[in-house]
Amino acid sequence: MAYEVEGPIWAAHIIDTSSDGADGVKLCDVNGDGLPDVVTGWEEGGLTRICFHPGKETVREPWPSVTVGTTPNVEDAVAVDLDEDGTLDVVSCCEGKQRKMFVHWGPQDSMQRLNPREWKQAMLPASEDRMQWMFAWGMQVDGKHGIDIIAGGKNENAQLGWFEAPPSPRNLEGFQWHVISPVGWLMSLWQRDMNQDGHTDLVISDRYGELRACRWLQNPGPGLPQQQPWQNHFMGGRDKEVLSMCLVDLDRDGLEDAIVAEVAPRLLYLRRLEATGDRWESYEIHVRGNVGDSRAVAVGDINSDGRQDLALTTANSSGKHAVVWLEYEDSPLKDQWRTHAISGNDAGEKYDRLELLDLDFDGDLDLLTCEERQGGHGLGVVWYENPHKSGNTYK
Repeated sequence: MAYEVEGPIWAAHIIDTSSDGADGVKLCDVNGDGLPDVVTGWEEGGLTRICFHPGKETVREPWPSVTVGTTPNVEDAVAVDLDEDGTLDVVSCCEGKQRKMFVHWGPQDSMQRLNPREWKQAMLPASEDRMQWMFAWGMQVDGKHGIDIIAGGKNENAQLGWFEAPPSPRNLEGFQWHVISPVGWLMSLWQRDMNQDGHTDLVISDRYGELRACRWLQNPGPGLPQQQPWQNHFMGGRDKEVLSMCLVDLDRDGLEDAIVAEVAPRLLYLRRLEATGDRWESYEIHVRGNVGDSRAVAVGDINSDGRQDLALTTANSSGKHAVVWLEYEDSPLKDQWRTHAISGNDAGEKYDRLELLDLDFDGDLDLLTCEERQGGHGLGVVWYENPHKSGNTYK
């Protein structure tokens, strides 16, 4: 007997559908109003854009947005105050034939942040033609000058590494590239102190190649130690085609675990066994029902019952449930997860990264994501409103 995806379907609210190929969402607060804004690269449209949370009263309407740069083949965009002037800038990663990274310097005047002419774009010279760039984050690596940039890519000559900031961050020609590890196809990039030594390590999911897996790279520390290699630690998934990953203490035992999507209606739960980060055990979570192939995952208490749930976006989802959430029956260690609808089975073909947060300030977790359907605008940047309210249940 076929397994049915349980309802109800969540209301969808379009944030931005102005271009083609919305490819990921990252949170920030660009205008300093305490509300979560969203940075997105539009891959087919070749633009990097910011959407500004408008406040509770109009959050269900399209959000005020600005194009901060022209970025062909953009795969990822992230906000970071690169020159430490108190204003968030944006760094864009471009793949395809572009093979560059760009910095979009933000205007200091908060009243001008919706004015595209006030955002100034420049290419990061050390990134040019090095690889197809996939992800980046700002991070202080060497303990000097300004914020450095962690970044990585995919396919030929792909690496994970960092751009060392010069004394003057506005001098983009002064940034120098340092290799941390070869990669095949970087799918996730996170910062954590994995061994509790006081240094920020990197946690990645790597889709292809000899080192494919979920793994973490041990930061040797600032200053002279940076001349030493970053030691590789495998977490799991070496025999899998792993995609986007999130880090969370799923079983609430005090140790942060990893949940990663696979190219299948399936997730891999990597349960951390000790504080050193060297011992892990793997569990498969099969996504039951007429659901697309897993793409990205996030964790939170979706139905407010005190237990951790999984939210999942998918690809290859035409005619299938594209965005769903899962709850376990007895234990997160058992492959007994019930599938609940979010988007329904007629809402897009290829979704991407997601966030769980209370966007409408009603006390429950909503879902923010993007959809980049081929052949049209798709849904673009969209959020789904959690229908759970006090006294209601998902029976």
